[in-house]
Amino acid sequence: MKLVRYGNPGKEKPGLIDDNGQLRDLSAVVKDIGPDQLGDAALAKLRKSKVDKLPLVKGKPRFGSPVANVGKFIAIGLNYADHAAESGLPVPKEPVVFTKATSCIQGPNDPVMLPKGSVKTDWEVELGVVIGTRARYVSQKSALDYVAGYCTINDISEREYQIERGGTWDKGKGCDTFGPLGPWLVTRDEVPNPQKLAMWLDLNGKRVQTGSTKTMIFSVAKIVSYVSQFMTLMPGDVITTGTPPGVGMGMKPPLFLKKGDVMTLGIEGLGEQRQEVVPFKP
Repeated sequence: MKLVRYGNPGKEKPGLIDDNGQLRDLSAVVKDIGPDQLGDAALAKLRKSKVDKLPLVKGKPRFGSPVANVGKFIAIGLNYADHAAESGLPVPKEPVVFTKATSCIQGPNDPVMLPKGSVKTDWEVELGVVIGTRARYVSQKSALDYVAGYCTINDISEREYQIERGGTWDKGKGCDTFGPLGPWLVTRDEVPNPQKLAMWLDLNGKRVQTGSTKTMIFSVAKIVSYVSQFMTLMPGDVITTGTPPGVGMGMKPPLFLKKGDVMTLGIEGLGEQRQEVVPFKP
């Protein structure tokens, strides 16, 4: 299933994309797409819905984050060897774990706002993993059983804040609008191998990132298992799993986002995003 949340910010309704690419309203079936709807039993019940009987949604409404009430937004850094190289950093021996503030989460096509005084805001197309079942000290072999589904994420990053302001990555990762999710949450039954997904990002119509999840240093299963050793993962938690090369920081000379820039990005089977960069607004 391709699950969505659509409508104005803060008033999103649950929806589903049918086999013809049409948006259908799920409001009569579930209240929202959040932690309570992401377990295997809840998703199985959703699959029994008679999709062709669900109301069609007219027009082209805004898509919000496909997951409501995210409890934790966990991120994995330097998870592609070639991205580590362009960053001038060694390939990690264990996953690099940091957090993005949940307040940065927004819809896939909402504008990205430059932080006040920012001069080094950057882009990162990444595979997002949405937890469906409580996971604590889970094995790598069983880790994917705890996943509800997958989505496209743009891990927007302010590099000066991240690297030059004391070395705490979180500072440059959680600014408002820095977490576009979606457009869809694709349930794991439709993604049999999350390590075979092509991914890309264009800046102003020019391809800057081309990659595949097959080149991850640490697989999705390894990441879920690893993170669950340090914190209990709960339904609705989101993990963003790292980016392939082609970020602005790694260019010569470096290239960063400015007002009016447009990013378009996508992951095979998980949908596309589009964001226009806007200046800081109090």
